[in-house]
Amino acid sequence: MARTLMRFTGVGGQGVLLAGSIFAAAKIKAGGYGLKTATYTSQVRGGATVVDITLEDDPILYPYANDGEIDFMLSVAQVSYDQFKKGVKPGGTIVIEPNLVTPTDEDKKTWNIYEIPIITIAKEEVGNVITQSVLALSIANYMTGHTVDDEILRAAMLSKVPEKVHDINNKAFDLGIEYAKKAVA
Repeated sequence: MARTLMRFTGVGGQGVLLAGSIFAAAKIKAGGYGLKTATYTSQVRGGATVVDITLEDDPILYPYANDGEIDFMLSVAQVSYDQFKKGVKPGGTIVIEPNLVTPTDEDKKTWNIYEIPIITIAKEEVGNVITQSVLALSIANYMTGHTVDDEILRAAMLSKVPEKVHDINNKAFDLGIEYAKKAVA
């Protein structure tokens, strides 16, 4: 693997920044290099949020993704999707929350777009909407060809959440993989 560039977008309070931190930490734990760069509006909660994640086997020489370089994006908010989609390279993969994001017909021609109801899964199947960021982690990892070993990523995630919520976060992690498999099947 030379370099994998991912982008998670949403609004403040949805956990996209935490997801980016976990991915970077997991890549470092696996013996590579991981870095996240984040942008969010001054509103923070409810404002457009983006985190770019750079994962490499070699030292990261440039920490930012230029427009058209992102391999994978996951978006759970229309405002952020519209603002940050141009960063994804043509033919790249975008996962959207279909209840909150509607891609244009042109978007569907430009990128491989998959609809996974991340927030609904977190609320109804896991039982806690906060776990949406963990679902995003495992979906992204699966769809980028397991950029980080699943169990290393899981361990990094568990190290960042309170022990009392390990069970539901493990469930969310497993469901993310399950839904990613179904989406690409």
